[in-house]
Amino acid sequence: MTRYSLTFSAFCIALSTLSGCVASGHPVAKASLGTASSGARLDAALATPGPVEVETIAAAEWKVPRSGLINLDHPRAQAAGLVDGDEPVTIYFHALRHPTRGLFIVDSGVERALSTDPERSAVRGIVRSAAGVDSIDVKVDLASWLARQPEPLAGGFLTHLPLDHVLGLPDVPRGTPIFVGSGETRAGNVLNAFTRPTTDRALDGHVAVQEWQFERDPSGRFAGVLDVLGDGSIFALHVPGHTPGSTAFVVRTPRGPVLLTGDACHTKFGWEHGVEPGTFSSDQPVSRRSLDSLELLARRHPALDVRLGHQARHAHGVAN
Repeated sequence: MTRYSLTFSAFCIALSTLSGCVASGHPVAKASLGTASSGARLDAALATPGPVEVETIAAAEWKVPRSGLINLDHPRAQAAGLVDGDEPVTIYFHALRHPTRGLFIVDSGVERALSTDPERSAVRGIVRSAAGVDSIDVKVDLASWLARQPEPLAGGFLTHLPLDHVLGLPDVPRGTPIFVGSGETRAGNVLNAFTRPTTDRALDGHVAVQEWQFERDPSGRFAGVLDVLGDGSIFALHVPGHTPGSTAFVVRTPRGPVLLTGDACHTKFGWEHGVEPGTFSSDQPVSRRSLDSLELLARRHPALDVRLGHQARHAHGVAN
């Protein structure tokens, strides 16, 4: 998620013939978690509180091009006078604490070496420079955060694979299962020729990434719905468009449901005005439909606490 020059785009195009343009060459396997569900069953489950505690951690602050985050050609963006420029964003990860299944994280924040030992971090060299990684203001790295937790990490759920969601993976203990959306690792995109080495370094040493096995939602409300733990406490939603395997999560907590949109919606403006992400999306029309499905969910459940990919809608106990 960054500004790429024409020089680097040309480099990616040339390199793509050698790399196959996939997001990652890391081994993959079918997910060991997740039971096919439906939007209708999700709606019914949200009528009652659940057992999972959710903590959202602001790992770092950054600035990226507004045109990537918001479709500036959308009539509502034009009516608001939005133009391209640097947009402040936060790199989040989310902690899910289940009373019997343990601690899970959604996305990964940033690794400790990003600021303490840049040459040994997953993102380095030409990618670090082109992506403006040195401008990231780290608030808390994943290793430091994990060291303060009273329980081990049971698993990591990635909303998708772009750099700002995998930067903390080197700090995830080896052997921890990591889950991504269907087809996410093998999705083709010319820019993957540029970013794939970083993604593969972030995943290096980890067991095979497990891909969610989404099925068609019989209710037609989403592209797919999974009951992650089989107890109705955490649901994974297939929300393609930003990337083919993009995944959002709905978590039932004692205080009501929480929606983690991932980059199906990056910004407060995008959510409040119904404007899909911009040039960072691999398929904008599909991204539009996925955002619509999430906003309809929020309308059906007014108490839903919506936590966006990179900006806060309101204060919701974000920690750092």
